[in-house]
Amino acid sequence: MSSASLPNAPRVLVVEPASSGGATLIGVAAESGLRVVVASADTGDRALSDAVRTAAEQVLTVETNDQAALEAAVREAHEREPFDAVLAGSDIYVAVTARVAHSLGLRGLPVDTVERVRDKSVMRAAVAAAGLRTPRFAEVTTEDELRAAAGHIGFPCVLKPVACSGSIHVSRADTPDELLSAFRRLVTDPVPDMGKLHEHRVLVEEYVEGPEFSADGYTADGVTTVVALTRTLLGPEPGFVEMGHLTPADVDDTALKTVESYVADVVAAVNLTSGPFHCELRLAADGPVLIEIGARLPGDRIVELVRLVTGVSLPKVALADALAVDPEGMGAFAGPEAAAAGIRFFAAEKLASFQGLTGWQQITELPEVTESALYFAPGDEIPAVQDCRSRLGHALFTADSPAQALSRWRHLGDSVRPN
Repeated sequence: MSSASLPNAPRVLVVEPASSGGATLIGVAAESGLRVVVASADTGDRALSDAVRTAAEQVLTVETNDQAALEAAVREAHEREPFDAVLAGSDIYVAVTARVAHSLGLRGLPVDTVERVRDKSVMRAAVAAAGLRTPRFAEVTTEDELRAAAGHIGFPCVLKPVACSGSIHVSRADTPDELLSAFRRLVTDPVPDMGKLHEHRVLVEEYVEGPEFSADGYTADGVTTVVALTRTLLGPEPGFVEMGHLTPADVDDTALKTVESYVADVVAAVNLTSGPFHCELRLAADGPVLIEIGARLPGDRIVELVRLVTGVSLPKVALADALAVDPEGMGAFAGPEAAAAGIRFFAAEKLASFQGLTGWQQITELPEVTESALYFAPGDEIPAVQDCRSRLGHALFTADSPAQALSRWRHLGDSVRPN
């Protein structure tokens, strides 16, 4: 869609595009002829990329962790020249963005229930209250509460922050000592996440056996559509670092329909009234079990995997929803370009600094690799963490089948080594 397709070029605000989904959203919006303003603290792990700066018409520099300051800055900009839509650029800012949209009288998620798609404790409670399978869980803030929760949940269990993303401080524990160590690592972590130190509120929850997936889609006019089911490939436990994604997931029709029905029920339980969603789940022996659901575009370049395999542009769907226009008119639906696609991430393997990847140049020249990126420069320090922050880079690829995609994911992992 060109700018001529939309009279008066709608002006959209994106709050803190800290994920690949948010960055893609801004690029797609600009390419679609929309005028994009970015609200960001633009510092630390919220520093904007060159691509975002280029695509944005304006950057509104403000502390996005301060709701009052953000709303005041946005309202002032809105009074000078109105915004037509407000969208979240990452999971952490979904609730913040809903409140900004509400304050401007613009379309957005209901502010009275938006925490259901942001706070994992509230999310778990809402899904369980709807009678849906969810891990047994307990919210804790102290070591005494941690021990009591472990006695109720049992081992193995999983500890996770209530409001982080990207697998940060998510850890499996098989013993009380492992659980206590994981909790202490979290509450003493001096490194902020999106400008904030970690809360002491965490979940202790049941460890669910089974493969992991993400269901990505959107809700419109009361109908939930799962556009694609993607298999998530994790690194070794006790961490849950996402080392790859494969679209479409290699599951049978019965499993797919079961997941689609479950996801629609989860969407209803958390009152996700419109727009895109990213639902992470495991397929246990007794069916799907929620890991989490976000009212936002997926990260890790899953938006590109979905587009390649289905032809659906989830960023365009999100923009159309926010602007209350027809997504088809925005060009959100096209033909697929590949039967399957995947992304392989590369691990730091506990290195303290990055020097390079042996085999990197060779894999970037493979015809099936359509995109590649390194996140560190030679000599850069690698974070001493076991989550998404320590991944070194990625290669995105296409394949002729889900089975071939899995084979290529493994081959890429075997072909590259940090040095």
